[in-house]
Amino acid sequence: MSRAQPPQEGLGNGGESTGYRVWALDGLPEVRQGDDLAKLIAAVEPGLVDGDVLLVTSKIVSKAEGRIVEAVDRESAIDAETVRVVARRGALRIVENRQGLVMAAAGVDASNTPAGTVLLLPEDPDASARAIRDGLRDTLGVTVGVVVTDTFGRPWRTGLTDVAIGVAGVRVLDDLRGGTDAYGNPLSATVVATADELASAGDLVKGKASGLPVAVVRGLPHMVAEDDGEGARAMVRGARDDMFRLGTSEAVREAVTQRRTVRAFTNEPVDPGAVRRAVAAAVTAPAPHHTTPWRFVLLESEESRTRLLDAMRDAWIADLRGDGKSEESIAKRVRRGDVLRNAPYLVVPCLVMDGSHTYGDARRDGAEREMFVVAAGAGVQNFLVALAGERLGSAWVSSTMFCRDVVREVLGLPEEWDPMGAVAVGHAAEEPRARPERDAGAFIEVR
Repeated sequence: MSRAQPPQEGLGNGGESTGYRVWALDGLPEVRQGDDLAKLIAAVEPGLVDGDVLLVTSKIVSKAEGRIVEAVDRESAIDAETVRVVARRGALRIVENRQGLVMAAAGVDASNTPAGTVLLLPEDPDASARAIRDGLRDTLGVTVGVVVTDTFGRPWRTGLTDVAIGVAGVRVLDDLRGGTDAYGNPLSATVVATADELASAGDLVKGKASGLPVAVVRGLPHMVAEDDGEGARAMVRGARDDMFRLGTSEAVREAVTQRRTVRAFTNEPVDPGAVRRAVAAAVTAPAPHHTTPWRFVLLESEESRTRLLDAMRDAWIADLRGDGKSEESIAKRVRRGDVLRNAPYLVVPCLVMDGSHTYGDARRDGAEREMFVVAAGAGVQNFLVALAGERLGSAWVSSTMFCRDVVREVLGLPEEWDPMGAVAVGHAAEEPRARPERDAGAFIEVR
């Protein structure tokens, strides 16, 4: 069909409607800062009815909202809009932007805008969608849904498609979990991205270079709500549920920086396989003389954890009493050690000196041990970072180093195994606090 002509019948969606129509609006003028998009749309399509869905290209929303900025180059604008680099290849960057969207170049667009300027995405696309919806209700007296769209690439798929970045009055997700399919099989993971499907339908008639930035979908009134709804923000997958957050070299660096000490855990069980995968990463650390100076004792039963922690507590209390500490002071110190007791899983990394050299003088023998201690720390760091990659929180606590004999006795470890602290492992009960910014330059000396 001609995009300037209204509507032909669309395909049935297999749901509450037997079909829908989608067409692009012709006649919209060039949008400038300060324009009222609702009035512009109403002027070219005054026949909108309750239950229609408007699909509005983000570019005209940005222009109306004055999101055109001067930029020395596009790269500097991308830097300013980037929260996190997800992947990079040459000049191309996939980043998380200020709106929480993961996309190429943070959505910064240098096309169809004057030289020396770039176009940024709407600051709050959901609010932009609500403003258009309210404006159409005031102007035409109709209740419609509004979807602000932008173009995305997708992992593992060639080509671009439009998705919803701002929504008002549309069910963004259709959660079918708990239902059954046509054969009576239970649906346990099916959540349909209805707002994205609408955005893609509109892109079929708007096109990328046709100068038709708005489309209308009619015939799917069950997707339109009376209230504004939760918006497109509800479609952004949180870090905890994102299985593909890590992977490239940038993501490896992200795993390192996102590794945080977690001191409060949920009761959710820890997957033993995830811990073993983290151990596999740990034992790739560098070590002296081609040795393997790491051993990891996994305390997977509550009985083993309780037995160890009770024995360590008794040894600690005895030491504190020997230091002349008051019972009140001792009780406070013991409570501070509850991070290990509250974790659903414990790991005791140990250092072994197999393969080490003996030189016969204190200086060189001391340096030899230090090399092995450094290698043990590298292994534990690998372990902690790998746990973060498995979406598990951890806390490396030094307490076993102060009662190594007790730990070896309770766990039945060889005399030559040196416990190097204990690692609490589990699912974080809350998001960790933001880490204070550290200037890497403050830790560098160049000679």
